[in-house]
Order: sequence, then C-alpha cells, then structure tokens
Amino acid sequence: MTTLKESAHEFLAQRRIAVAGVSRDTKQPANLIYRRLRDSGHDVFAVNPNAELVEGDTCFPSLQAIPGAPPDGVVIVTPTQAAVEVAKDAHAAGVPRVWLHRGMGPGSSSDEATRFCAEHGMTVIPGGCPCMFGETSDVGHRCMRVMLQLTGKVPRTL
Repeated sequence: MTTLKESAHEFLAQRRIAVAGVSRDTKQPANLIYRRLRDSGHDVFAVNPNAELVEGDTCFPSLQAIPGAPPDGVVIVTPTQAAVEVAKDAHAAGVPRVWLHRGMGPGSSSDEATRFCAEHGMTVIPGGCPCMFGETSDVGHRCMRVMLQLTGKVPRTL
C-alpha cells in the first residue's frame, strides 16, 4: 500500500500528461490543473470532444487522438458519470496511469472507473488534485487536501 502523497509524486514525475475535461471556460478546475502542469514543464494535452482549442492550445477529442506515444498519465476532471468512459479511452490509448480528480464535491471520483482501471492493470489515484502536491501545488490546495483527508473524501493510502 502506498500513500496518496507517494502516488501523486510518482504521477507528477511523468513527462506527458493529459487532462480530460478541460473547458473553453478558463475558470474550470480542469483548466487550472492544465495550466499548472504546463507551467511546471510537463508536455500536457487538453482533452475534450467539444472543443478544438483550450487555453490557446490544441484540444483533442479523445486520448486516442493524441499524436505520438500515449500520455504517461491522465487527470480526469469530468462529471462522475463520464469518468468510466474516459478510463476506457485511457486503456484503449495505452495510458498506464489515471488520476480521478476530487475536490470539495464528488468530482470525477467513481467506484466504477476505479474498478475498471484496477481490473485493466492501470495505476489509479481515486481522489485529490495534482494542485495539492509538488510544483503544481499552492497553500490553498494543500490545506484542502488535509481537510478532505480528515473527512474521508480523499484517501490517505491507496
């Protein structure tokens, strides 16, 4: 068993990371995650089937549409009901790591998506946010992590 912190650092050590659920609305959580990953030097890919351009960058309709090697990981920041479909797309694209975003609300946390990832040999982080860890973090997100772990909404160990 590993801690959420260890898993988060391993995920964020990867170079090519996709963010599924980015929006044309720059105030959305997925967009903040996208910008933080991009600004910290990751090769980051925006994924949304309903957008062609996000944050000034090309947006891909699916993980399978990203050119070149598959991303090393994907952060899923979609409504809960869409999370399993994105996890299936990740598996089909050969993405080995999935992070199901969860902040104050239910986020993308999905037992079905978590089970799918585990059954298909994918590493999964079933909650929390990349902005709670490492170079992408800020004080507010780190405090939120502690609060969410105390209330059981974000796991301490995986």
